[in-house]
Amino acid sequence: MISVNIILLLGLVHFVADFVFQSNYVAQNKSKSNVVLLKHVVIYSLPFILFGSVIFVIINMLLHFCIDYCTSRMTSKLWAKGDVHNFFVVIGFDQFLHLCCLVLTYSLIF
Repeated sequence: MISVNIILLLGLVHFVADFVFQSNYVAQNKSKSNVVLLKHVVIYSLPFILFGSVIFVIINMLLHFCIDYCTSRMTSKLWAKGDVHNFFVVIGFDQFLHLCCLVLTYSLIF
């Protein structure tokens, strides 16, 4: 069973990697370009090397790309329509999916 401390650490690293380490350019353009999305995912994934497993990093890179491919395009359309509520609903669901992926892959690999 995964400890609460590991879940909190995964959440903290995820937050820093997904928000703090990202530039405005990447945040605004990952929904328009797969190259920019890939840049986002690589920047996001690097801090997870601290957990000591390349497989953990690679699996979460792939999962993060797939999730953000869908959710960034959804949020871009919602923002353009002025649908702020559903924009944040999708952002919240995106974060939930990322944390689920991190916890599940950590549990399976470690």
